[in-house]
Amino acid sequence: MNKEEQLFNDICPYPDSMFHEKMEHLVKEPGFEHAVKWVLPQVDFQEFCKELLQVQDKETFQRKIMWPFLEMLAAKTTSGVTMDGVENIDCSKAYTFITNHRDIVLDTSFLNLCFLRAGLPTTEVAIGSNLLIYEWISDLVRLNKSFIVKRNLPRAKALEAASELSAYIHYAVSDRRQSVWIAEREGRSKDSSDLAQDSLIKMLGLAGGHDFHDNLMEINLMPVSISYEYDPNDYLKAREFLLKRRNPDFKKSQRDDLFSMETGLLQPKGRVHYTVGNTLTDELKELPNDLDKTSIARDVCQLVDCQIHSGFKIFPINYIAYDKLHDTDEFARHYNDDDVAGFERYIDEQLAKVEDVPDLTADDMAYMQKMMLTMYANPLKNKMSASRYCRK
Repeated sequence: MNKEEQLFNDICPYPDSMFHEKMEHLVKEPGFEHAVKWVLPQVDFQEFCKELLQVQDKETFQRKIMWPFLEMLAAKTTSGVTMDGVENIDCSKAYTFITNHRDIVLDTSFLNLCFLRAGLPTTEVAIGSNLLIYEWISDLVRLNKSFIVKRNLPRAKALEAASELSAYIHYAVSDRRQSVWIAEREGRSKDSSDLAQDSLIKMLGLAGGHDFHDNLMEINLMPVSISYEYDPNDYLKAREFLLKRRNPDFKKSQRDDLFSMETGLLQPKGRVHYTVGNTLTDELKELPNDLDKTSIARDVCQLVDCQIHSGFKIFPINYIAYDKLHDTDEFARHYNDDDVAGFERYIDEQLAKVEDVPDLTADDMAYMQKMMLTMYANPLKNKMSASRYCRK
């Protein structure tokens, strides 16, 4: 382990020198065995472990193990995973890919699948410590090129952790020429109205040794849009909205997070599409020299939002949801009666899964239905807004 790896030892992906040791430990974990048998019931676990123990580094792990797994998962749970804009990526450079956040596990997994298909290097992945419920999950993600974002810390510790995270991202992108991925905000946007958080941009600009503006320039920010035709967790998000309406202090449990991860991983998603945007380098160069950090962060958020919203792929259900929500037929040309009937049936079937909330009323069901319509309408709403306020 080199000096930099020691410096970021508690958050960085495991170095290849530790790969075999960590994998030997992982395959002995009962929780890992249970997870593999649940996700891959057709696989002989002992044979799978033998295959894992032959792998000596993270790149080989991603290409020999994760790539075939993700292709299988895409075939079973999607109607296709596609990407455009790949020509915007220069293989000689490293980037900080910043995306909207739809699925806890698959946003970056499918992004890296698209990169592997295109012959591009995969990214390292930021993952929140709140999701690393068991030690074996932490080991698995760090073997798979993930670095840890420390969550739920006291204020002083949070500032320290933000500085460490920023320093690691700058080290990865600038020194190692290793691209990284990070979501534009902490947590998924429950209503699918994706907006970048200025606190995230401020974190990215903490390190680099220059002023805030140049620190952001250094890490090659590149927005990427993620569009899911169906969100398997939509009914869980609607349920969470309802529980928060009943009790504003409601907070999800670790069990809820695990179930969301499992649902997103294994349930149907329809079509999944990625749109790679352009780096923000030129726009950052054009910002006035006299802007303070807060103003720069705000402007960068708007630049990220513009590219992500503009890049959304809009599906028939987005048009249907928008028209239903606003009691209009403005977008009726984009769908037919069968599309509407299928979407209505889908909403009913998803909401029927909300079985653990006591004393559900007709008003509760109507509220959750409205929230689900909002989730599917917002990508279209934001794309239309971007066409008006974003620079062409």
